[in-house]
Amino acid sequence: MWVRGVGGVLLIALGAVWVAQGTGAVHGSTMSGHSQYAALGVLVILAGVALLGWAWRVRAGRSRGGG
Repeated sequence: MWVRGVGGVLLIALGAVWVAQGTGAVHGSTMSGHSQYAALGVLVILAGVALLGWAWRVRAGRSRGGG
């Protein structure tokens, strides 16, 4: 369960960096200023949010005695 949570947080952080680089807010990379990386970053953020939601639902189910 905690692996999903940590993975979700890491994916959100990675996606945020990619969005920042893709939009040109962060410079110094070959990704800087290329909008496809911003779009990929959004997808990675959504995957991270999904993992966090999954971890939260599993934890909530266990605390209620659901398994």
